Amino acid sequence: MAAETEIPAGFKPIQRTSPFNTLVGPLYTKGEGAARTIGLRAAEKHCNSRGIVHGGLLATLADLALGYTIAFLSDPPKSAVTASLTIDYAGSAKVGDWLEVRTDVQKSGGRLTFANCYIHCGSNRIVRASAVFASAGERRSET
Repeated sequence: MAAETEIPAGFKPIQRTSPFNTLVGPLYTKGEGAARTIGLRAAEKHCNSRGIVHGGLLATLADLALGYTIAFLSDPPKSAVTASLTIDYAGSAKVGDWLEVRTDVQKSGGRLTFANCYIHCGSNRIVRASAVFASAGERRSET
C-alpha cells in the first residue's frame, strides 16, 4: 500500500493554492518554468462510479497544470485565465495511481499564451490537452 500513497522524489506540495485546488488536491510540483511537472496521487474522491479517475478531474488537472506553469513563466507570476481548452482521452487511471502533467508552452505573447500538456500514468500518456490562456491584466474601474 505504501506505493499507492508515496509521493515520488523531488515533488513538493504546491504553495500557491485556492479553495478549489485544495478540494481537488493535494497537488505537487517539481521543476521550474516551462519544465515544471505537476503531480497528483489519485484518490477515491477522484473516481467515478466505475472506479476510474473521472474525465472531469483529468480535464481539471490539465487546466490547473497549464495555468500554473504559464503563470510561473515570469517573476512575478502573471495572472492569466483559460480562454480555450481542448482535451483528448487516450487511457485511464485508478485509485493509487500517480499522475504527472508535463506542459509544453508553444508561444507566450503579450496577451495570449498557447500550450499543450500530457497527463502520464506510469509510462502511459492518458490525456492530451491544448489550451489558450489570456492575460488577465489589471481590472479597470467601472466609472
